[in-house]
Amino acid sequence: MVCGRCEMAVSAELEKMELSIIAMQLGEVEIATDLDESQMQLLSKNLSLLGFELLDDKENKTVERIKNLIIDLVHYKKEQLKSNLSNYLATDLRQDYSILSKLFSEKEGATIEHYFIAQKIERAKELLIYNEMTLSEIAFQLNYSNVAHLSNQFKKTTGFTPTHFKQLKDKMRKQIDGL
Repeated sequence: MVCGRCEMAVSAELEKMELSIIAMQLGEVEIATDLDESQMQLLSKNLSLLGFELLDDKENKTVERIKNLIIDLVHYKKEQLKSNLSNYLATDLRQDYSILSKLFSEKEGATIEHYFIAQKIERAKELLIYNEMTLSEIAFQLNYSNVAHLSNQFKKTTGFTPTHFKQLKDKMRKQIDGL
C-alpha cells in the first residue's frame, strides 16, 4: 500500500472479511485477531485481485518497509531529510544499513540508492507536469544540492532534460478516449 486509495481498498477488503483493523500505515496493517490458514489464503487471494501481495516472510517485509519509507519520504513528507538516507533507514528499521542494503539488492536486483533516485525522478516528473514550481524549487524540495545535480540525474534516468521532458508532457500522456 503506497497511497491513501490503496489503504482504502485494503481496509474495505478487511471489512468484507469482518476483520478489525488496529493500525494501518504505508505497507502494513495490524488486525485484532490471528487468522487461520483458510482465512490467510482467502485474504491473500482477495488482495492479489486488487494488485497487492500478502507478505509473511521477514525479509520481504523488511524490503517492503524500506520501499515504503522511501516512498513516504519522497512523495509525502514536506520537511527535508535531517541525515543521510542510510542513517534514516537504519534508525527507523533498527538495523545496520549494510545488512539492509545487501538484503534489498538481493531481493530487488537494484540498490537502495537506485530505488531512491528512481522515486525522486518520478516525483520530479510529477512536479514538472503540474507546472506549479520552478526547477530550482523542485530541486530544493527533493533535497538536491543544486539544479544541475537534479538535471544530470534526471537526464541519466529518463534520457531527457527536465526542460525537454516538460515540453513533451502533452505527447507522453493520452486522453482517456484515446486509449
